[in-house]
Amino acid sequence: MSVSTEVTAETRWETALSARYMAQLCKHFAHRLRVTLNERDGQIAFEGGVCDLWAEPDALRMRLTAADEEQSARLQGVVVRHLQRFAFRDMTEEQAAALPWVKVAA
Repeated sequence: MSVSTEVTAETRWETALSARYMAQLCKHFAHRLRVTLNERDGQIAFEGGVCDLWAEPDALRMRLTAADEEQSARLQGVVVRHLQRFAFRDMTEEQAAALPWVKVAA
């Protein structure tokens, strides 16, 4: 019997522009990864994990499911760095680094 080491973590960034930033992230990664996107949600399939995104009226919610802790930490960094790059007017590097990723049951 094999034991799964899959890790799921979620974060929420308060912004009135959640749909805009979700679309920017998805469209950016769509050039080299499998991405789905509509008005309310999106998904980015990375090697080693998947990031689900939801554009809520007052926040962008992201859930990252990765193969293990190492991949989870790496992909959290990739997602947050790109988000901060697109949202530089609304999110400082310090705020991006402080986004709390909370482990959730898969």
